[in-house]
Amino acid sequence: MKTLDSTPKKDGFRMPGEFEPHQGVYMLWPQRPDNWRNGGKPAQKTFAKVAETISEFEHVTVGVNDDQYANARHLLAGDVEVVEISSNDAWMRDCGATFVKNDRGGLRAVDWTFNSWGGLEDGLYFPWDKDDRVAQKMAELEHVDRYRLNDFVLEGGSIHVDGEGTLITTEECLLSQGRNPQLSKEQIEEVLKQNLNLEKVIWLKKGIYLDETNGHVDNIANFVKPGVVALAWTDDKTDPQYEISKENLDILERTTDAKGRKLKVVKLLVPKPVLITQEESEGVDAVDGTLPRTEGERLAASYVNYYTANSGIVFPLFDDPMDKVAKKTLGELYPDRKVVGVPAREILLGGGNIHCITQQIPTI
Repeated sequence: MKTLDSTPKKDGFRMPGEFEPHQGVYMLWPQRPDNWRNGGKPAQKTFAKVAETISEFEHVTVGVNDDQYANARHLLAGDVEVVEISSNDAWMRDCGATFVKNDRGGLRAVDWTFNSWGGLEDGLYFPWDKDDRVAQKMAELEHVDRYRLNDFVLEGGSIHVDGEGTLITTEECLLSQGRNPQLSKEQIEEVLKQNLNLEKVIWLKKGIYLDETNGHVDNIANFVKPGVVALAWTDDKTDPQYEISKENLDILERTTDAKGRKLKVVKLLVPKPVLITQEESEGVDAVDGTLPRTEGERLAASYVNYYTANSGIVFPLFDDPMDKVAKKTLGELYPDRKVVGVPAREILLGGGNIHCITQQIPTI
């Protein structure tokens, strides 16, 4: 593996849309007792179920810390590959590599700097040094060269692309003080364009209400395919989420993509507010420097945080009447894929969802 002194755009590499074919997907294993309740045991069962579900559609590799290897191997399905990758927590989408490809069978990794969603400004835990090495290890495992951005902080969950030159993100996240305060909005946009091979960046304002990642786009909007975006939505005008989603809808409906197309926006209704219970709160260790989990706190629940697998969609279930509505909407959006729901409350309690714990490797 070489570290390249260039950019994907200069070299003719682009980030494909998630709906394009994959050769597999990576995940990490949850165990932090100050983030996952009861020592991570309930979350581990959920992660294992997500991995098993995705493995129906494509190869799954789960990275685990050495002290959890035997336990993870025991809990994960036999056709899920388990490898030792040290990490500080289990958010593969955010600390893992972003893969780019060209039209000649080439694959490379983009290794952004990771600082736990905001570093010492408003990051969620310290240290994060193991997480920041995950992307390089993925490049090693996949036998591909990488681009390393030592001076640019980005998480994979803060971007979505259509594979044809358009990216969507949120100002709330990418313009936050904890990431790249030395850069202007225009400079950040240029870094994205150079490293993902883009022509246009669409800036939404905010992500899901109370999202602790500073409003990652993968919880509120996603490219179903070029020209079509799924947007988290509520019809309840008294919900703070309504104004956020309405503002984003207006932006998306007024803009065009890199190809000049007007976007079709499909509303994916959110469940009723999901609140942390007393039992769930008490199961999380209190540690200085880590965001506490407080009883009654509202979680950032959204069905948009789904994973697009080869011939499948794996989406979160919240034990809510909207689960069925979400499945129907996703089935209409992806008529050629099997739509499968996985109960995901335990992932949500940790601060994210199914999309946040996955990172795809494109087919070359």
